[in-house]
Amino acid sequence: MELLQTILSMIVTLGILVAFHEYGHFQVARWCGVKVLRFSIGFGAPLFRWYDKQGTEFVVAALPLGGYVKMVDEREGSVAETDKPYAFNRQSVQKRIAIVAAGPLANFILAIVAFWFVFVSGVTGLAPVVGSVVADSVAERAGIEVGHEIVAVDGVDTPTWQSVSLQLMHRLGETGTISFVSKHPDGDMRFETQTYLNAWLKGEEEPDLLRGIGLVPYRPALLPIVGELSPSGPAERAGLQRGDTIISADGVAMDDWETWVNYVRARPAALIDIMVERDGVQLDMQIQPELTRAEDGAEYGRVGMGLLPPSWPESMLRQMHYGPLGAISAAAERTWELSVFTLGSIGKMINGLISPKNLSGPITIAKVAGDSARSGVEAYLSFLALLSVSLGVLNLMPVPVLDGGHLLFYGIEWIKGSPVSDRIQQLAYQFGIVAVISLMIFAFYNDIVRL
Repeated sequence: MELLQTILSMIVTLGILVAFHEYGHFQVARWCGVKVLRFSIGFGAPLFRWYDKQGTEFVVAALPLGGYVKMVDEREGSVAETDKPYAFNRQSVQKRIAIVAAGPLANFILAIVAFWFVFVSGVTGLAPVVGSVVADSVAERAGIEVGHEIVAVDGVDTPTWQSVSLQLMHRLGETGTISFVSKHPDGDMRFETQTYLNAWLKGEEEPDLLRGIGLVPYRPALLPIVGELSPSGPAERAGLQRGDTIISADGVAMDDWETWVNYVRARPAALIDIMVERDGVQLDMQIQPELTRAEDGAEYGRVGMGLLPPSWPESMLRQMHYGPLGAISAAAERTWELSVFTLGSIGKMINGLISPKNLSGPITIAKVAGDSARSGVEAYLSFLALLSVSLGVLNLMPVPVLDGGHLLFYGIEWIKGSPVSDRIQQLAYQFGIVAVISLMIFAFYNDIVRL
């Protein structure tokens, strides 16, 4: 069932991204007086098709990994005399640029719309309060202490851990000075410090930004409080109830959840005397973990009990609500930030500062789409916006066969007053096809390695 949901999430996600992208081309083409023959979501055999009043064929095809808008174009075959005025190749270079640029622009608009819904509904984040600092790390050299709240990184305010991570993303692979502003959560005095980065996390596969800088976020203590019980499991048979707190086991204090779990795992089938607190009353019980074997043959104990998730202090939660107008500005700003970051990451990948193994393909997209869909509407919309920005930026890259490659040729034509020769365009398109296919194969390979 989960696999089916993951696949459906990917199909829906890619379908939305492609539909918006191609609709941008389609709508501006119509505004510019170009006749559109086909609007296709996906490639291959059509699953559904219909026609509008202007004769455009709309298709939903079997392979949902892209799409296209087919316009009347004399370069692609014979065109009826009555259709020639509406051919794409007969339009002014300005109109052709507008039609081609409309696809990526539609992706940026989709991202803004998705972020708008997220910001209007309200965004909750965790205050970037430091739980611990890794020894001899960038954070330690910067003088950041346990309990400090990171207020800003490189002069940009960071109200949540997500915003801290976003600022750190910009510094991947870089060498140079990084600045922090921190404060004690219950005080107003701010401490501004600087330290030096030296090829920070250069070439790392799936870099852990916070760990890499030496910061471990504060987390509430995970106490050994019963949250869930497996039906007829050892814990339920022993008489444990939801909300019970494990005080001790065989006289050993159980100060946190990890201590309790490790104690149980190390005693398969052994009888354990436990002391439990329930509604302020301490009770003595016995529990016998059932013997469980891992795939490697190792034996461990299990009692069929889940913890009660800890509640975060109100002071640690950052609630950010925007009105309809304010959300537009916030959404546009977030889209711009992600666009700049994506473009910068591409440049760093080309220069070897970021490992190309971080490049993801449809398998990773499917997994993340499924996970975000299960996490709720806000998580899914944020992921959709991120993908839409990435698609928009990638399509603007000056690579032939991509929108950016077409824009490059039309820009040259606009400047010099005549189109680039067919021979040069043909060679460039062949190079572009090889480059794009190679990139897709490499992304697939990365996905498979991650599996």
